[in-house]
Amino acid sequence: MTQLPLRAQLASALGRSAATLSRMTGRGDGSVIGGRVGLLLEPDLLRKLARDRKLALVSATNGKTTTTRLITSALLELGEVATNAFGANMPAGHVSALSQHKSAPYGVLEVDEKYLPEVLDTTGAGVVCLMNLSRDQMDRAGEIWLLAQKWRRALSGRPTHVIANCDDPLVTWGASTAAQVTWVAGGQRWKEDSWCCPECGGPLDRKDAAWACRECTFHRPEPHWVLHDDVVVDPRGRQWRVDIQLPGLANRSNAVMALAVAEAFGLPVERALPRLGQVTSVAGRYTTVERDGRYARLLLAKNPAGWLEAFDVADPGLPIILSVNAQGPDGRDTSWLWDVDYRILRGRPVFVTGERRLDLALRLDVADVPFTLCASFGEALAMQPPGRLDVIANYTAFQQIRSEFGRAE
Repeated sequence: MTQLPLRAQLASALGRSAATLSRMTGRGDGSVIGGRVGLLLEPDLLRKLARDRKLALVSATNGKTTTTRLITSALLELGEVATNAFGANMPAGHVSALSQHKSAPYGVLEVDEKYLPEVLDTTGAGVVCLMNLSRDQMDRAGEIWLLAQKWRRALSGRPTHVIANCDDPLVTWGASTAAQVTWVAGGQRWKEDSWCCPECGGPLDRKDAAWACRECTFHRPEPHWVLHDDVVVDPRGRQWRVDIQLPGLANRSNAVMALAVAEAFGLPVERALPRLGQVTSVAGRYTTVERDGRYARLLLAKNPAGWLEAFDVADPGLPIILSVNAQGPDGRDTSWLWDVDYRILRGRPVFVTGERRLDLALRLDVADVPFTLCASFGEALAMQPPGRLDVIANYTAFQQIRSEFGRAE
């Protein structure tokens, strides 16, 4: 790799020191503060750190942290990989990740949907992975079709190789201006945000996995990769069993996206797939933690689409604790709770906690789901008999629970 200019070297070194100090003092994992310090000293540090690396950017409303981890695991077959493993997905986090692995020839960066155009322009990444778009944090983010429009403009005229989920009409529209697109049929169970054509506004007709606009020519492209339950068909028609340890259909879809990205880097399926099976947990997601004989599996759900996937993974035979906050990273508006169908929880013990537990309690009451209201997660956990249970929490609630158990990986 090209030697960094002296100013950039100094900024990068001081950023790493700030990140280390943050970790040593227990203030955080250093994945943001290090980048902020570096950018303060050298505003163009991200561009300089990205130069001469083979980069993949991963963006979506749900699943980007997991998919970033899976891609990183696969690409380690080729060499050292720089990545923002803990989900710091804005430029400060990207600077910190690349600074921590300054000699890595490869990089896989999770990118917030709104920041994708800026980060793509700054880094010149050769590969972009786009998975899904659904409503999320509506008090802070714009309508998702505006995000898709920004993606279209950012990709237009660039030589970037895009890996995109063609089952999501908004992602398809956002990716369709790219010079090269590999279409992946990864599935899309949440359809409530994509009933209208993003091209003309007309209704979308759906039949099985296919979709098409009733009023214009916009339709689902022919996929190169197709996921059928736990089997993926690659572009050459070969079938591979997606044998991974992360649970649920959504994670098998994430794995197929990772395989397509790995192939774009020149890594064949037979070498990438075994590495995906080594991933057991992602920044605490799917981790099982223990206290006094109670084994709680932690599931993250930040929006209606995420809750749908969490319900798919949760064991219907176990008690479940639900925890919801509404801090800045979550979005202050909890009206999205009314878009989640909680009736699936009927018949199992449900315990409700979190800063906005009353909002969630009202939603469950309207859905005729019996529940127990708890003042804290600790109280809810103490009410469980010894054995297994599931926990579903949104972002800051999830992080608070993780911290109680030492931020288990």
